[in-house]
This record gives sequence, structure tokens and C-alpha cells, in this order.
Amino acid sequence: MEEQLSAQDVEKYSGEFAHLTNDCVRSFSWEGVNATVQDRQTKSPKSILSDINGIVKAGELLALMGPSGSGKTTLLNILARRAPSSGLNVKETLCVNGTNVSLGQFRKLSSYVEQEDALLGALTVKETLYFAAKLSLPSSVGHHERLARIQDLLASFGLQKQADTLIGTPIRKGISGGQKRRVSCASQLITSPRILFLDEPTSGLDSAASYEVISFVRNIAKRHNLLVIASIHQPSTATFDLFDKLLLLSEGKTAYNGPVPKVRDYFDSLGFTMPLYTNPAEFIIDLINTDFSRDQEVAHQQLDRIQNSWNLSEAASSVTKEISHANSRADTASQLGGEQGTANSFTVSLTLIHRSFLKSYRDVVAYGIRIAMYMGLAIMMGTVWLRLSTTQDNIQSFINAIFFGGAFMSFMAVAYIPSFLEDRSLFIKERANGLYGPTSFMVANFVTGVPYLFLITMLFSITAYWLSNFRSSGSAFFYWVMWLFLDLLAAESLVVLISSLVPIFVVALAAVAFANGLWMCVGGFLVQPQTLNVFWRYVFHYIDYQAYVFQGMMVNEFAERTYSCSDDCQCMYVTELADHCRIAGTGVLRNYGYRTDRIGEWVGILISIILGYRLLGLLVLHLRRT
Repeated sequence: MEEQLSAQDVEKYSGEFAHLTNDCVRSFSWEGVNATVQDRQTKSPKSILSDINGIVKAGELLALMGPSGSGKTTLLNILARRAPSSGLNVKETLCVNGTNVSLGQFRKLSSYVEQEDALLGALTVKETLYFAAKLSLPSSVGHHERLARIQDLLASFGLQKQADTLIGTPIRKGISGGQKRRVSCASQLITSPRILFLDEPTSGLDSAASYEVISFVRNIAKRHNLLVIASIHQPSTATFDLFDKLLLLSEGKTAYNGPVPKVRDYFDSLGFTMPLYTNPAEFIIDLINTDFSRDQEVAHQQLDRIQNSWNLSEAASSVTKEISHANSRADTASQLGGEQGTANSFTVSLTLIHRSFLKSYRDVVAYGIRIAMYMGLAIMMGTVWLRLSTTQDNIQSFINAIFFGGAFMSFMAVAYIPSFLEDRSLFIKERANGLYGPTSFMVANFVTGVPYLFLITMLFSITAYWLSNFRSSGSAFFYWVMWLFLDLLAAESLVVLISSLVPIFVVALAAVAFANGLWMCVGGFLVQPQTLNVFWRYVFHYIDYQAYVFQGMMVNEFAERTYSCSDDCQCMYVTELADHCRIAGTGVLRNYGYRTDRIGEWVGILISIILGYRLLGLLVLHLRRT
């Protein structure tokens, strides 16, 4: 990944990159785009988009504009052939070079840049592009060509000086907001798509940064004959002038669809004269926005006039003729190229694992902070239960320590939620672009977590186990490690499941905390299993992973250990060693109803619970598209 290419190699492969994007897609058109949704109150169909037509040609940038609620995001998603929102009924005719193409073929021809920058902050700019190339390009594209494409895009987007700079995390500062938008665009262009969709590419940026981003996209489009469609909200005059065409929407209908330089003249012809030194984008948005008008009736009459004027205009007829002319020169689908989403599943899984490991050891939020938290917990536990003597007075203290070690280790898995949500947001974007599915993502997530969780288990156990004076034998220590490791695997799997189900940090945090509180209550420590309420015992106790960890640790500590009774030989637990003023640990286990011959069964149940959480998480990811 760090290998450098010679100038000749870069020129050679960049030339091939440029050739791939030339003359493959001449036009992208859409006719009769209609979208309706059922009104919740009247239960009748409500129009979101009504009879939208348009066309973009190679090398052109189209701005999709309109007031909030005008339908521009819905239209952009329809044009990009994204899965429609629940309950949205869509009718449309979409053509590439006058031809209807399959969804798979269309995804190979296009890329979509989300409004939010779904980037991993712990990766550098160059690594971000490298992994985008590994995930999206077929194996036929060689290593040197991948690097050449990356170098070409870094140069095209002015990111060469930031190539080895981190994207940025909440703890480590990285590149600027404008540079992040450029990285997002560049990562989608790595496959040399023919059509690029941008959802609010200037969102959250100032006017200078907005101009910078659109300017770089324009240069790429002109250089490689890309078709670019971008939804954008009230750009500055300089940014607006970078676009070739404008599709203006209001209340789901077309108000204007044509060249940007002709906007002023068109609205002048309708009697809406644009004052000098006025931002054209701001003027026309205010003109068609009825939300803040004092006289709603007058505002809607004006809007109806603008929409009707467009439908009857010569400009609207010319758009229809342009679409018909493009369709008359239709190509067969086989003539259209495309590379995106063709990497094999094994390569994808290895790439995801590689990327996750890079992120994990660099991003302290993922595991670094958790290691520090667990070490703090280990020191606290070891010093609170410091070198407990093996007397009957300390039996309950040993039990308390076992519960504390297992329960609170699993509870602190909530710290993994932010890291997983970051990974999930990137997965949602890459899945929508057809790069890989939930199975590859879940496998990579699990494989990456295993060594870190084992490291946490070992560090915690080495510190807390010996300080607390648990049973001092090598086998006992490693059994403790086994139970704690399974505990952490189950806890993190629960975090993955809940965070997949409710991908909102505060809600996921509350849900995971509640679940861990429930498992603590029914695990068998606070209330012994045989006296636990029937409902909680049979509904929750037997699916509580903490219960099996607690049982296993209890057997590990008490099955082969004895404790001294009081000085007058009064023993708290009557066992076969009472005549020797000793308590056999098996007496403690009998009190809890724990047997010593079920360790294999408990391990199997724990592994089943871990797999169950992961499979349920996988099912949730399959069913949820956002």
C-alpha cells in the first residue's frame, strides 16, 4: 500500500483510467418520474414527484435544487436507483444512452456520494482510497493500476499534501470539512464510474469550501466525460455558475429545467426580473418557496403560474426532444462498461478485516480506551478484594468478586457502541453502492474483535486474579480466562445486535445498559436460581450468558478448594470436612445448585448464545437498509 510508482507508471495507468471513462456513457435521461405516498390522515395517495423529465450528457453537471420538501432528495434517490422509502410508490423510465439497463449494470456505471461523510477517521486519505479500490475493483485490475488511480485522484482533487494525513477522530484532528468532501467524492470515483450522484455535497461547508469541492468535481467531469447530478441547497453565485444545467423543483413539480446561463432570461420572460448583483440561486429559490409567505393564496397562485408556464414552454419541449434524440441512438447494455462491485467475497472479507485492524489499533476509542477502563477495573477489583484469606468469612467475598468481575466486564462493553456505529454507517454506504453485503461485514467485525477481547481478558486476569487470591493453579487461571473471554465475546455480540437494531447512540446505550442490568438480576447471584421467580427463571435465566459465566467461575473457584471454619469449629456450610473444621467448596456449590460436571454444556450454551446474537445481528442488517 505504501509502494510508490514511477512517473511513467502513473502516466501509463492514469491514461488507461482516463480512457475507461471516455465515450462509454453519452447520456442519462429520465421521463415521467412520479412518486406517491399514502397520506396518513386521508389515506389517499399524496404526490411527492409529478411527471419529472430530464437529461444529462457526458461532461455535464446538473444542479438539482428546490426548497426544503420539494422532492429533490427523493428524485436523486430514484435517479440513482436507490431503494425507495417505505410506502413510496414510484413510476419512472430511466435510460443510459437511450437504453434501460439492469440494476446490477447501473451500479457498475454509477456511484453515489452520501450527504454525510461516512469515513473512518483512523485511516489516512491515501488508505481510504486504497481500501475503496480494494473493495470495488475486480481482481483483474492489478496492484500498480490501483495505486496509479489513487495517485491520479489525489492529484485531481488536490489532496497530494494530505495523502498521509488522518481523516480525523474526536480525539485526533485530521483534514478539513472541505477536504473530507473531496475524499468522499474521490473514493467513489476510484472505479471510474460514468455517472456520479452527489447528495448535498456542500452541506455544512462555507462558500469558499463549497466552491472548492464543486470546482474539483467539475474538473474531473470535464476531464473524464462524467455525468454529474448533485442536489444542492442555495449555493453562492460562483458555485452556482460551475453547473451546466439546473433542474428546479417546487412541491414535486418542475419549475425550470435547462442551462444555468439561461436562468435569468427565462424568469425575466415570465415577468420575474432578477435584480443586478443578486445571487440567481437565492432569487429563484425565494421565488418558488411558499413556506414563509404571508399570503399563502397569492404565493401558490404565483407558483402554479411558474409551473404551468414551464409545462407550456418551448424549453420544456426542447428537453423532451433532446431525450427522444438520445433514445433514438440507443446502445445495447453489453456496450456499456463498468467495474464497480466485482471484487470476490473472499477478497472483500480480507480487505474489511485488514481495514478494521488498522482502525482498531489507531483509534483509541475502539479498544484503547476500553483497555484502559478494564485495567482500571482490574486494579480496583484486585485492591478491594486484596489477597483474601481462605476462611469461611471470605467465602461471600469471593462470590461477590466473581460476580463483579464477570458482570461489570460485560457491562463495560457499552464503550464499543460508538466504534461499531461508525463502522455501520460506512457499511450502509458501501452496501448501497453494491460493494459487499452484511455477511462480509459481520465476519470482519467478529474476526477483528477476537484478538482485542482476548488481550483485554489476559490483561485483566493477570492483574485481578492473583491480587484477589483466587485458586492458585495454572489450570484454574486459564479456566477463569476462558470464562471471561466468552463473557466479553457475548457482551460485544449483544452490543452489535442492539446497535444494529437501534443505530442511535443514546438509545443503543440505554438498551445495552438495560439488558446488562436484566442479566445481572437473573444471573443467579443476587437471587439464587432455585429461588428465582418462575417467570424470570424460565423466560430469562436460561438465556442469560452472565449466568453461565458466573456458574463456570463459581465451579472453577470452589470445586477444588477448602476453607477454614471459625475458631470454635462452627462452619457456615456443613460438608464432609466439618470434622476437620474445614468447609469443602463443593458445599457452596450445592447451596447454589451448581454441579461440577456440566462445564462442557455451559461452554456450548455460551458459544450458541454468541452465535445467536451474531446471527440475529446479521438478520437485522439484512432487513434494515438504512
